[in-house]
Amino acid sequence: MELIDWIILVSTLLLIVVYGTIKTRGAKSSLDYIKAGNQAKWWTIGLSVMATQASAITFLSTPGQAFHDGMGFIQFYFGVPLAIIIVCVVFIPIYHKLKVYTAYEYLEKRFDLKTRTLTALLFLIQRSLSAGITIFAPAIILSSVLGWDLTTLNIILGLLVIIYTVSGGTKAVNYTQKYQMGIIFVGLLICLVVIINLLPENISFRNAIDIAGANSKLEILNFSFDLENRYTIWSGLIGGTFLMMSYFGTDQSQVQRYLSGKSLKEMQLGMIFNGILKIPMQFFILFIGVMVFVFYQFNSSPINFNPQSINTVNNSTYEKDYKNLQNELNIIFNEKQNHISNLLISKNDNVTNNRLSELELKEKKLRLEAKNLIALASEEKNIKVETNDKDYVFITFILENLPKGLIGLLLAVILSAAMSSTSSEINALATTTAIDIYKRNKKNVTDDQLVKSTKFFTFLWGIIAIGIACVAYLADNLIQLVNIIGSIFYGNILGIFLIAFFFKFIKSNAVFFAAIITQIIIIYGWYNDWMPFLWLNLFGCIVVITISSLLQLAQKN
Repeated sequence: MELIDWIILVSTLLLIVVYGTIKTRGAKSSLDYIKAGNQAKWWTIGLSVMATQASAITFLSTPGQAFHDGMGFIQFYFGVPLAIIIVCVVFIPIYHKLKVYTAYEYLEKRFDLKTRTLTALLFLIQRSLSAGITIFAPAIILSSVLGWDLTTLNIILGLLVIIYTVSGGTKAVNYTQKYQMGIIFVGLLICLVVIINLLPENISFRNAIDIAGANSKLEILNFSFDLENRYTIWSGLIGGTFLMMSYFGTDQSQVQRYLSGKSLKEMQLGMIFNGILKIPMQFFILFIGVMVFVFYQFNSSPINFNPQSINTVNNSTYEKDYKNLQNELNIIFNEKQNHISNLLISKNDNVTNNRLSELELKEKKLRLEAKNLIALASEEKNIKVETNDKDYVFITFILENLPKGLIGLLLAVILSAAMSSTSSEINALATTTAIDIYKRNKKNVTDDQLVKSTKFFTFLWGIIAIGIACVAYLADNLIQLVNIIGSIFYGNILGIFLIAFFFKFIKSNAVFFAAIITQIIIIYGWYNDWMPFLWLNLFGCIVVITISSLLQLAQKN
């Protein structure tokens, strides 16, 4: 990185922190601090909700997902529109009518204190793990690529977020997220333009689309009923709907964003705004990954994008085999050049298209073999190295190919995204702890004490998130890892809320014990790989409703 990149990166991040701190330092009441004084407009709510979702993981991992597997991941988000409609019609009016600070307050009004506390604790466990990962994710990748110390990066990112979130609460989160999303949109748009301009002069945008299509990167819909496929239209529409319904309707990190709205209409419009933009935004990010793939059809690529992989294989028993795989990849690269030239001359040449598809499958096989060698080399040296390089594709492309200044801007996009998600998470964790645990179990808490305690819990959860980031180990593709953690808890939590809304005959004891049993079943099922993670959301929801109903009927009899 050049000096100009450092200037852009540091000044962007400091500007966000300083702006958020100064603009919101007057939040003195709990209403101001936790619900931003109920003054948020619909566009602020919509952008804030999007920024909470759009973590650094989104921008590091999603393009790499598209590079390797194409656009099919977009199916994961097909449940968003339906989930948003249900949340706007059912969840938000109830929360607004009761003037709750957290979603879990409603559960005490419907059931009892123990059910409210249990659900809040499930959220705290799930969201604290995710908060640690949203710090850890960009830190580990930047550490690997740039050579920065991992622990230092975790601490710096965490402290930057803590400063303005403790100072201004929800209002600070909302204010900063608007501008963070602006930086993100501008950065991504510039990035796509630069990628297209980096292609050879004789390759038009239309040609790039043809090349991506010939390599099966533009296939969006998968109608397979095979549960081994994580991303199909069915898992997106069914499992994704339940995941997103729980996320938008019961996860305090999202609920708190729209509870800050000026009115019921503003809250609903904000969520609809998010629902309209979410799929196009994810499509755009995936498309950037596809264009990175096209770029590497004209520029040689490493067989594994994680820089640590080469260091691990070097001076190991598997060094020669690894180099042979890289040589085979180079041979495939050269053969692809000839077929791509034929494709540009005759676009509908089925022979050429089929051969390109065959070469793409061969390339995937070579990359898989390389991962296996890296794993064997890491075992031999007794070190941990991430073999899955999807999260390293985009950052490697940025650092090796983008011009000076733009590298700093794109890194600012990634880090500001990390900050926006983490700030929402620790803000929600602190609010839930203060409202559902501290205030509910301590008598005569004054408003001033509530604000101070929420600030303390914000700081505490920020430190805990940093701690989790420092001890975490990357075991999966980042974008999948976060959604897997959510899916383990979301189905159960959503089921509790749906029982509260629609199953009036079920009482507190039945749902409380059913929720505990269900959570144990889900964790056991996930550990033993019963089904792809998206289906856990539907499964958990059905199980808790079924067990609750049976327990209630048994209690009556």
